This record gives sequence, C-alpha cells and structure tokens, in this order.
Amino acid sequence: MTRVDLKAAVIAGTVAGVASGLVKLGWENILPPRTPERDQTNPPQRLLEQLGVPEKVTHATYTYSNQQMPWVSFMIHFGFSTSFALLYSVAEHYAPVIRAGQGTLFGLGVWSAFHLGIMPAMGTVPSAKDQPAEEHFSEALGHMAWMWTNHIISDEVYRDLTNTK
Repeated sequence: MTRVDLKAAVIAGTVAGVASGLVKLGWENILPPRTPERDQTNPPQRLLEQLGVPEKVTHATYTYSNQQMPWVSFMIHFGFSTSFALLYSVAEHYAPVIRAGQGTLFGLGVWSAFHLGIMPAMGTVPSAKDQPAEEHFSEALGHMAWMWTNHIISDEVYRDLTNTK
C-alpha cells in the first residue's frame, strides 16, 4: 500500500474546499435552490438560530458594490465545503470507492444525507416532500459539481505536493 502524506492531503482538501465553495456559490446564482421568500433566512442562518445564535448575528452582512453580503452564511458555507473537501481528500486514500464518478456520487450522498435527511429532521429546512422540485434539482446537481471540483483540485494539489505525477 502506498504511504499517504496526510499533511499534503489536508492542504489539498483545504485548497479544494475553498475553490469548490466558490463553485457552489456560483452554481446557486445560476440555479437558485430556494425562492427569495425561503432564502430570507437561508439554511445556514436557520441552523445557527436553532443553536441559539441571535438573528442580528446570523443575518450580519458586509457591503460590497452596494450590496449586502451575508458574511455569517458565507462562513458556514465555506466551513462546510472545506470540511467535506478535507474529509474527501484524506479518505479517498483509504477508501478509494468514494472516488466513484470522480466524487460526484459522494456529492450526491452528502446532498441526500443533509438535504433529504438531517436538515429536514432537525427542522432546518422543510421535509423532502415539501421542498420544490427546483430545489432538489439545483442542490443535487450543485453537490455533484461541488464534489467533482473537490476531486479534481485536491488530486492535483496532492500530486503537486507529493511530486507523484
């Protein structure tokens, strides 16, 4: 078995997570998963509120180009993205099956677990049957694109760091 350079895998996953977080944000600008009404408090904001974080914090923004940008939501978004990219980048060396479909099946699994199971069970989002088809479509494909990005970038960065081209 080839020795895994854990430090390189962690760095690769972190880099991939930031980049893939940007990809996922871009995806949601093209195919918004939620209606404007449902997005007034988005899932990251709702989750934090469920944990007792006050609305004045969860809805905190910064201004850029005359637009209010939800920095707290972005922190949760990039934290989630980077955590799963890091997990994927390390785990793929020990359980290569998660690489199936270049990470797209792993992305579908994450979407299914969180958007169809965990978050509805917690009351963070409506039950899967009460979510619009557009939300399922956007989130499922977005998670596939997100994890494919993680796969491509983490593999390339890992190879560069370990000189294993």
